[in-house]
Amino acid sequence: MTETGQRTPSRDVQGALVDAAERVLVRDGTAGLTVRAVATEAGVAPMGVYNRFGNKYGLVAAVLVRGFDALAASVRGDDADAPQDRLAGCGRRYRRFALGNREHYEAMFGTAVPSDARAAASTTELDEHAAAAFGVLVGEVSRAMDAGVLRRDDPAETAQVIWSAVHGAVSLELAGVTQAGDPEASFERLLAALLSGLS
Repeated sequence: MTETGQRTPSRDVQGALVDAAERVLVRDGTAGLTVRAVATEAGVAPMGVYNRFGNKYGLVAAVLVRGFDALAASVRGDDADAPQDRLAGCGRRYRRFALGNREHYEAMFGTAVPSDARAAASTTELDEHAAAAFGVLVGEVSRAMDAGVLRRDDPAETAQVIWSAVHGAVSLELAGVTQAGDPEASFERLLAALLSGLS
């Protein structure tokens, strides 16, 4: 209840529950992301979570939507940068997001969420937000093509190539299986090779 005696708007409660879910995810990992844990974290009855998300998978989907929105905001280029620097910056910011938000990143792309749970959590909204995050990279690729930094091709196909390489490098680094002594320097060489090969 608010100070005026009115009920807290449902959207505010839903947002507070997703905030609580993100805290649980960071603290306990995906395995700890249960309705009971989130309800306890938020200080509400478990039924409050079920009423707004239906089940655990609806809650997971809401957390993943937040993750893809944050990734999209992180990757978006800086208008002040030259086109080539802008595109390379997208790759650097993608890596920075992954390293700084490991639990979210692994839930979004890794094996932290079992395949059956991922399928159950899949919603039209989640698919749209994931596609929008990829769309940011497609837009940056199109901009680079228009500026002559990348050779003209299907922007989505080129974006997929860039994403595959960057995601692969970041995933290896997160797994701790990189063989290079300096992962950041190795990542910079990867970006340079990508831009050179696609120019």
